[in-house]
Amino acid sequence: MKKFFAQLRPLERRLAVAVMVALFLVLNYIFVWPHFSDWSRLKDRLAEARRKQLLYQTTIAQSANYQGLVKKMEGEGGTVAPEDQAISFLQTIQSQSTRSGVGIVSTSRQITRTNEFFVELTQNINVVANDQQLVDFLYKLGSDASMIRVHDLELQPDPVRQHLNANIQLIASYQKAMAGDNLKNPTAKSK
Repeated sequence: MKKFFAQLRPLERRLAVAVMVALFLVLNYIFVWPHFSDWSRLKDRLAEARRKQLLYQTTIAQSANYQGLVKKMEGEGGTVAPEDQAISFLQTIQSQSTRSGVGIVSTSRQITRTNEFFVELTQNINVVANDQQLVDFLYKLGSDASMIRVHDLELQPDPVRQHLNANIQLIASYQKAMAGDNLKNPTAKSK
């Protein structure tokens, strides 16, 4: 490079240096200047990662408390054998309707859905009752330990306008049997 500059005249040297400086500035403008904000973004990402790590560590530290709560909640609900869940659901609805004075006109086929923890049974029923009986029926279903709740409710007066016709979609949640439950109770398989 020295030989190249040594061969140039002073004006050519100035021009070559000016071109190199301009090239240096253009390359910096294209490749370096757009990344000036990267440092602050990196700091923000690092702060966010540290915040998440702290949150995860505190949650992991409380896992013993969560396990105790899960065991407590598992013990609160009434356990119903998986093969008896559909029958229990329908019996609960019928017994509560009898106690409340609500007449069940028709029922539909039950629909079963499952997730990791629960089995959900859905039952559509059509009932005839006055307003007090219907409210009593729905309230007692919801306050019972059976985990039954109303998902959908359609009300219409009957033709004589003395009772209400209601289409009710009820959902019951039952605890799903864990895979290890049969191992703990070997007599469950033989039944």
